[in-house]
Formats: sequence, C-alpha cells, structure tokens
Amino acid sequence: MATQRRTIGQLSKAAGVKVTTIRYYESIGLLPDPGRTTGGQRVYDTATQQRLSFIRQSRDLGFPVEAIRELIALQMTPDEDCAKVDKVARHHLAEVDRRLKQLRALKRELQGMITSCEGGEVACCAIMESISNAASYPL
Repeated sequence: MATQRRTIGQLSKAAGVKVTTIRYYESIGLLPDPGRTTGGQRVYDTATQQRLSFIRQSRDLGFPVEAIRELIALQMTPDEDCAKVDKVARHHLAEVDRRLKQLRALKRELQGMITSCEGGEVACCAIMESISNAASYPL
C-alpha cells in the first residue's frame, strides 16, 4: 500500500482541524516534523493523518495535551502493558468527575441567584448583588 502524500491544507480538510492547529501540534511535538517537497512545501503521510485523527479524537474526549503525549508514547510501544493506558484514562475520568462536581455546584448557585431575583431595576437586582459578592463564597 503506497503512502499518500498530502499538503497541509489537504491534511487539514481530511482530519477536520485547522492548519494553525496542525502547526501547533508540530511545534509542541505531538506531530512529527513533516517532509518537504523540493520546493519547500510541507507534505504529510498517512501515518501523520492517523496520528492527527487520534489527537483530535483525544481532544474531543477532553484529554489534556500531556495525557495525549503519554498515549502517543504508549502507541509507539505496542507490546507495553495496557494498564498504563488504563491509568491515563482513569486519571482523566477522575478529572471529569471533579469538573462535573464543580459544574453541579455552579448550577445550584446560579439557580439560587435566579430564584432570588424579583425583577425591578438593575441597581436592586439580586443576581447582580450575588455576582458582586461572589468573592465571599467559594464554589
């Protein structure tokens, strides 16, 4: 099977990410430096497109860049124990649970603010007062 060569624009379209995102991933080492044509144009192979798709899916799942870096490193050692991948995923799940707890607390606070609003002028608005006094209560 021949390796397909793509320009950065073609790769961007195929993977559904912006060109600037591809360049950013290259700059932080998530994607390898691309090959270049004799004219200096970047060209990308199928493996890079697959890696970019993996990165995009990982980002869509909310994995932070460092976790993605770790997952990519594990991909490079396919004989490694899968428990390491499990550990990364479990850590991320714990972070998602923590954020959900924060969001639930935020939701309760906003609902309370909205419930306390009796209408009227902005100068007497209970919501505005709650926001202004936000420093006095932690979420």
